[in-house]
Amino acid sequence: MRIVTATAVVLALVGAAAPAATAHQPATDGIWRTDGYGTVLSIRNGTLQEYQITAVSCIAGDTAQRTGPGAYTAPGGTVLTVRTRGDRDRASVRLDGDVGERNLRRMTELPDACRRPAPGGPLASFDVFWQSFEENYPFFAAKGIDWHAVRDRYRPTVHEGTTPDELFAVFSRMVEPLHDAHVAVRDADGDGDGDPDRAFAQVRPGTVRPDGKLDAKVKKFVVERDLKNARTLQDFAAGRITYADLPGGQGYLRISGFGGYAGGEASYAAELAELDKALDTVLDQERTRHLKGLVIDLRINGGGSDAMGLHIAGRLTDTPYLAYSKRARNDPADPTRHTRPQPLYVTPAQGPRYTGPVAVLTGGSTVSAGETFTQALMDRPGRTVRIGQPTQGVFSDVMVRKLPNGMSVWLPNEELLSRSGRTFDGAGIPPHLTEPVFTAEEFDQNKDSAFDRAVKVLRDRAAS
Repeated sequence: MRIVTATAVVLALVGAAAPAATAHQPATDGIWRTDGYGTVLSIRNGTLQEYQITAVSCIAGDTAQRTGPGAYTAPGGTVLTVRTRGDRDRASVRLDGDVGERNLRRMTELPDACRRPAPGGPLASFDVFWQSFEENYPFFAAKGIDWHAVRDRYRPTVHEGTTPDELFAVFSRMVEPLHDAHVAVRDADGDGDGDPDRAFAQVRPGTVRPDGKLDAKVKKFVVERDLKNARTLQDFAAGRITYADLPGGQGYLRISGFGGYAGGEASYAAELAELDKALDTVLDQERTRHLKGLVIDLRINGGGSDAMGLHIAGRLTDTPYLAYSKRARNDPADPTRHTRPQPLYVTPAQGPRYTGPVAVLTGGSTVSAGETFTQALMDRPGRTVRIGQPTQGVFSDVMVRKLPNGMSVWLPNEELLSRSGRTFDGAGIPPHLTEPVFTAEEFDQNKDSAFDRAVKVLRDRAAS
């Protein structure tokens, strides 16, 4: 499963304060604090470096190098674009492939904590871990968690002799009651292979984490059971997108993730090109003219890029409309304070578009960007119905915070608001029509009630 929905972190680079821009110095040079996100960016001499800030810590994060006007590229190929505004004391940063942007305000110098050695040891790691949630996590009240009581319970169990194994177990127990699929504890890369040795993460009770094994099982079941009479069956984007023409003039589009289309560490542009190749084939002029209904299957979807979801939604409308608004927690002392909601829109794509009836299949294994795409279709002009089970209930980008001992923690800090101001974190987006989704009984009896319901609903609507 990809826990991250879009990209998790705003990169930034560390450095000393820079003077005001000159004719030979980019306007973006300097020290910048994000509105929310607990981040300070230092840009100097073509290098951007991140500081991750809490009341008790300042930890150097990721770096990127200047590759164009206002553009900084990280080692993995991710591009950040920094743009100044008006008086040059305000700016914004946008992550390639992300939706929206993050506001910046210029600072005269780095925070004091960034100019002195960071504390180390298990207690320091505990304090940074706890404080990162205390200042950024939005959902303690909704989940009925007293985070201060959690600290009072677990901090006395940590001391300078606490081993990494013991500390990992403490952190895991602390976040376990959150049942948040966008929360994870990850250890250091002890064997040097670039992957964490272990991670603790969990999904909402009663749901199943999407992964490659589950995806392969479900795809085989769907192909053999639901698509056995399909007139066409095509895979795209490294198998993450499947399309079939169903009997009766309906179409079936299965999306198992919003990324991983081009393999390896491909750029967002390369991923988007693969997506467009698929969409240009699936939603060509002939099919969009004659299609009587479209089933979009998101029941096993591990997330990825929210921007790709908006891109697909643009192929399904002739009219611009609000997908959702995004806000982030921005007051370390008050979880009810947020950035100003940033509206994000679905814009009709160039070329052929399908605007007829759509049935969206969802379930507990519809996660992250799979959910933001579902939310982006809620106010789609035309006839759109959701069938199945509630989605997982995690919508935010993921903050990746480093700890002094080399571990890291992933946590959300954002909310996505519907047009009416509603959020769906925790419980997920509910279906209009409830049907079981890939239960043991459904597999045993060779049933796919949600798919069958979708086909019937679309057929009835086409006939009405």
